[in-house]
Amino acid sequence: MEELIRTNNVVTLSFVGTLLKEAGIQHFVADENMSVMDGSINALSRRLMVESDRADEARRLVEGAGLGDELRRPSL
Repeated sequence: MEELIRTNNVVTLSFVGTLLKEAGIQHFVADENMSVMDGSINALSRRLMVESDRADEARRLVEGAGLGDELRRPSL
């Protein structure tokens, strides 16, 4: 799995999750329940993870939806 997006914005996570689901790209949101740890102040970001073999396709999909600035770039 690779991290595609890291954000506190639940609307962005939901929208991208829907895009990925419609494209048949498996994904999940990590750290979704961490708000319990930070007192629900939304200080800890959630990470949207995708299958490694479809990460490039997922990035293109997100960029095509106009959310390219939200993407995490893969580390070299």
